[in-house]
Amino acid sequence: MEGRALEKYLRISPRKVRQVAALVRGKGTEEAVSILKFTRKNASTHVEKAIQSAVANLLFIHPEVERENLFVKEIFVNGGPTFKRGRAGSMGRRSMIRKRSSHITVVVADRTEAAAEPAQS
Repeated sequence: MEGRALEKYLRISPRKVRQVAALVRGKGTEEAVSILKFTRKNASTHVEKAIQSAVANLLFIHPEVERENLFVKEIFVNGGPTFKRGRAGSMGRRSMIRKRSSHITVVVADRTEAAAEPAQS
């Protein structure tokens, strides 16, 4: 059993969000949320919200699953659309400023179900 959540069109660079996502990959959901509460990065609030949403999605479909057994199975960050802005550059030219956005995808799963599945090769 898996629960998924997508956070799309976040106005923060994917590179910054990937640093935070690497902290919680493979951890239990409660441990991941507590790590993110004390992480001093703006991206941590977005990642925490995505994890909470994935847990809620899984528990809505399968209410018999215990919250303590859930872990972050997958978390990845993709780039979203980039806004192109300009500013004055040297010698009267225009320099590009790229305002990047990102999409966060989180998959949480039940640890007991994951242990029962046979390894695929």
